[in-house]
Amino acid sequence: MTARAAVIMAAGQGTRMKSRLPKVLHTVGGRSLLDRVIDTVQAAGCERIHVVVGNHSPAVRELVVARLGEDAIVVQDPPQGTGHAVLCAKGALADFDGDVLVVNGDCPLLTAQDLEPLFNLRAKDAALALMAFEPVDPLLYGRVLRGAGGHVMRIVEPSQASDEVKAVRTCNAGMYLAGRADLFRWLANVRNDNPKNEYFLTDIVAEAVHEEAMVRAHVAPESSVMGADTPMQLAQAEAEFQKRRRAFFLAEGVQMTGPDTVYFAWDTQVAPGAVVEPYVVFAPGVKVETAAVIRAFSHLEGCVVREGALIGPYARLRPGADIGEHAHIGNFVEVKKVAVGRGAKANHLSYLGDGSVGAGANIGAGTIFCNYDGFFKYDTHVGEGAFVGSNSALVAPVTIGAGAYTGSGSVITKDVAPDALALGRGQQVEKAGWAARFREVMGARKAKGK
Repeated sequence: MTARAAVIMAAGQGTRMKSRLPKVLHTVGGRSLLDRVIDTVQAAGCERIHVVVGNHSPAVRELVVARLGEDAIVVQDPPQGTGHAVLCAKGALADFDGDVLVVNGDCPLLTAQDLEPLFNLRAKDAALALMAFEPVDPLLYGRVLRGAGGHVMRIVEPSQASDEVKAVRTCNAGMYLAGRADLFRWLANVRNDNPKNEYFLTDIVAEAVHEEAMVRAHVAPESSVMGADTPMQLAQAEAEFQKRRRAFFLAEGVQMTGPDTVYFAWDTQVAPGAVVEPYVVFAPGVKVETAAVIRAFSHLEGCVVREGALIGPYARLRPGADIGEHAHIGNFVEVKKVAVGRGAKANHLSYLGDGSVGAGANIGAGTIFCNYDGFFKYDTHVGEGAFVGSNSALVAPVTIGAGAYTGSGSVITKDVAPDALALGRGQQVEKAGWAARFREVMGARKAKGK
């Protein structure tokens, strides 16, 4: 198979997003647009990946270096159009012999399966293969004009299109595949004699046709090639992503009574046989095993929910939460970085942060793991079968032994031995008749207006 490389264009200013965050760092499904495109070209078998960045976006550079290393960086400075952006990668690919894929850095729904037809066209007879689509509204897109044999003759920008050309539904998606030598030879011939004085990537089509090279197009679904240039387009991409993920999990056997209200992240794992009630949000890093039930209005991130566990409603699982088999995490319970053992229960109004809860333990309503002193975090460990009374404050670092009890309303600051009862509350004092005398005195004072 011919070697594959990719050049990802991510140097744009993204001004239409109207955000201080660079456009390609906005997210769909909890993952940045650029990360998603890098994932896609890697899945498509591209052994070399270079990302064109601008000096105005150091955060984009940081992401690329973290993902691919310093050698993946290509700097476009100053920006002189899309054709110039790709031409900046010529030196980086000087030692590469194979096909070069050019993709946009803001196409979050593009998949490796969408790209494979381009490689097939190259393997067949195309010197240049390009991605096309048929949008619902083609007003702003260049039209791809093809001959009787399906080969591409030219691309016409909308500002230069006649009414006859505007009637063509096939539009340019801005992604190309060609051999390295051909691609950079065509780019070197592109001129900037246009109102913007920019070098346009689309002009390589005219260069290829001028050489009588075969140019072919693959028509992909609009949703696959849609960009995210504005907040509206970003929201539309998110909606399409969620639609795909919901359909995937339903087909896999996940039960959802209100799928349109459930939101998944790019890496969410939910096993067949699990139940997800309405208005559940999965942030990145969640794994849910079979027969688990995630009740309504719960939020999960960076956690594991084991087989048969019950979560919510109105529960929050934060990073590091590991909920054991058949454990219960109930309404208004927050769990962060705590391993909850098999069959343990925390059913009401509690915060469990840093530590562990043993199998079969019961955490009473209003329990707090007091894990932070303003400088450091400390662990709380509750042993198997322990019973923590309601409204208990467990001041970490502290361990409640297996089978131990803590009295309701206790503040526990020292370790509790297994099977012991710990009480950490003030002694109750009762004054007979005090309430009646109080009401009498205060009622009289109120009557006098004092």
